[in-house]
Amino acid sequence: MTTGRERTKWVATLAIGVALLTAGGAVMAEIYKYLDHQGNIHYTDKPRTRSRGFELLWRSGNDPRFASYSRIDFAALERNKLKYSALIADAARRVSLQPELLHAIVRAESAYDPNALSKKGARGLMQLMPGTADRYGVHDSWNPAQNLQGGARYLRDLLDMFDQDLKLAVAAYNAGENAVRKYGNKIPPYPETQHYVRKVVAFYQGEI
Repeated sequence: MTTGRERTKWVATLAIGVALLTAGGAVMAEIYKYLDHQGNIHYTDKPRTRSRGFELLWRSGNDPRFASYSRIDFAALERNKLKYSALIADAARRVSLQPELLHAIVRAESAYDPNALSKKGARGLMQLMPGTADRYGVHDSWNPAQNLQGGARYLRDLLDMFDQDLKLAVAAYNAGENAVRKYGNKIPPYPETQHYVRKVVAFYQGEI
């Protein structure tokens, strides 16, 4: 676990790295985070491999697929993760889910920002669409406890719907259950959904 001083050093290092990478007019640059075998956190712009273990934190340029990384306040993410952990654990317990799975969804959906709002109108920690919120009796999607309870119930239903297949349930959370059914109970061939499933599973399994 990083200390407050280490996180401050990381934020400063990232800011300097971003400035250096963009000062020369580079078209594209990246910063990754990874853990070594001793559990130490490292940051690099040149990952040793594109496979497991490296988490993309920031990418320059105008590629919309990576725009969200440059907007994430990582210090706030750490604070909010601690702040909402008890609510996440309670929501998971009520529907017999592992808290780590809800953490993975929340991290992927909102980076633990309770005020997150998507262009499509998804709201809060678990990015509930208005229709989904109504379906699960969530009267205020901006209320973290209500948002988590509704999102957890929805995820529980998706797992039951797809015979406890984690990847299909996660795909349905992103693209909708009808999209999964449309493609014969397989992950839809949408790049966003396929990337989302890989990301959530990696978060859940602690790979990044």
